[in-house]
Amino acid sequence: MKILHTSDWHLGRSLYDKRRYNEFEAFLKWLIQFITDEKIDVLLVAGDVFDTTTPSNRAQELYYHFLGQITKTACRHVVIIGGNHDSPTFLDAPKNILSALNIRVVGAKTDILEDEVIPLNNTEGETEAIVCAVPFLRDRDVRIAEEGEQPDDKSLNLQKGIANHYREIVQIARNLQGDKKHIPIIGMGHLFTSNATTSKDDGVRELYIGTIAHIDGDTIAEGFDYLALGHLHMAQKVSNSDIIRYSGSPLAMSFTEADHTKKLIVADFTNITPVITEYSIPCFQKLVRITGNLDSVSARINELKIENSTAWLEVEITDPTPATILTSHIDELMAGSKMEILRIKNKILIDRALTKTDDTETLETLSDSDVFSRCLIANEVPDEERESLMETYREAISSLHNIDTNAL
Repeated sequence: MKILHTSDWHLGRSLYDKRRYNEFEAFLKWLIQFITDEKIDVLLVAGDVFDTTTPSNRAQELYYHFLGQITKTACRHVVIIGGNHDSPTFLDAPKNILSALNIRVVGAKTDILEDEVIPLNNTEGETEAIVCAVPFLRDRDVRIAEEGEQPDDKSLNLQKGIANHYREIVQIARNLQGDKKHIPIIGMGHLFTSNATTSKDDGVRELYIGTIAHIDGDTIAEGFDYLALGHLHMAQKVSNSDIIRYSGSPLAMSFTEADHTKKLIVADFTNITPVITEYSIPCFQKLVRITGNLDSVSARINELKIENSTAWLEVEITDPTPATILTSHIDELMAGSKMEILRIKNKILIDRALTKTDDTETLETLSDSDVFSRCLIANEVPDEERESLMETYREAISSLHNIDTNAL
């Protein structure tokens, strides 16, 4: 039995307001082909199917089309859990219909713990694996707030609550397993384990306000033959264990991940001890981050043009080139290319714009308009032009906030 572990699709996510539906569609189409070619029996999706709790029509279409397509493959079972980005209600709404297709969904902690333990039966009706599908556990799911509780106590109680939940779930699975030790017990979870690795700007959120509450991976993994985790976007082992893993996200979530190789993980349970194999996911849209002075950035863009690149670019200038000169120069460089610049920033001017005016000031105390105004000053924009630019900026922000989330 071959089990495929993936997570953190984040369907509907944008990159600097650039829609990425073509990438998501290409990935899901590739995934169906991979499942077919590798004769995958079980697909596990460890949370964050969508990027928001109110996914667009297009994101929903991609999701349900994929589920329809997978029923046409030899994959016998699909198990999906909710992540912190997902709406439990939205994911759970069609669960009864999907269950008839051997697609099991657990969007949130269930009232009856046994409902998070899913026996997977073969065509003869015999159990071939047991999946403990633990979704993202919210604070209220695992502990009761106490009056006068200190932050350290809250963190400790939260960790204990999550560990206890996994311990109870494993025991239910063991009871189902009985003396048939050849039946593997597979765990799923969406959480942040201790000493795990993230990358800057990857969009990974701290899960619990006021506490890091990172969970010891070895503690929650006890009793599982494999533990499929989601939430972190970099594929990695937990505690250097082959059987406790994050699959990571299938797409780069930010330009800091531009050079990362995205992966899927397959656990082959031909024997009770699984054989673990990592597979690389193709890059469906190249991202390139260019940092340096204007001359070095220009040289790199010219190299990419010669290569006929179709990359999306993030450009960071490290010398104090005025914005007007920078923009016109970059526009001229990009003329005739197939590339697209999603963001240009000038590190020196940004640092200057965000310089404190007093000791009590922090970025959190500044509004977005305050920051934009300081950028105008840092770029030495003439006074007579600032008001019209501020008005244009306000209109852009208003348009962004009112954008139709159902747009394709």
